[in-house]
Amino acid sequence: MEQKYILSVLVRNQYGVLTRVAGLFARRGYNIDSLSVGETEDPAVSRMTVVSTCDAPTRDQMMQQLLKLHDVISVSHLPRDAAVTRELLLLKLLAPEDSRSSILEAAGVFRAKVIDLSPSSITLELTGDSSKIDAFITFMRQYSVAELCRTGLTAMSR
Repeated sequence: MEQKYILSVLVRNQYGVLTRVAGLFARRGYNIDSLSVGETEDPAVSRMTVVSTCDAPTRDQMMQQLLKLHDVISVSHLPRDAAVTRELLLLKLLAPEDSRSSILEAAGVFRAKVIDLSPSSITLELTGDSSKIDAFITFMRQYSVAELCRTGLTAMSR
């Protein structure tokens, strides 16, 4: 049965690592639903959080293939109930004077932060799990969405 899996991949922080990991997924025909990369507490090591939809045997094969790459230090599967996950959303809305108060009220309900304000737009920041981000986007579509940017999931074990 296919489901979304979260893989935490520790890699050497060197040029070309992302290309090699993404290339492995492409060559094997694995789809990446979300990919997030950043340095760890050790600047020589980066953590890649890869979300992919597949069955358990395919997940296990992905993990084995990743471990064969020279720059991969470790690979672990993070079950959702044993992981802390977050996603970041930046959302710019066209906001004429008459809709600003309702936008700000909705932002408050979702605990979004106003990070930029201009005479014609409001830019909001929201962090949370994917379902919260999805609900916020769905609600805000009633306003004029000018631009939307999501980071994808980042995760670590509890």
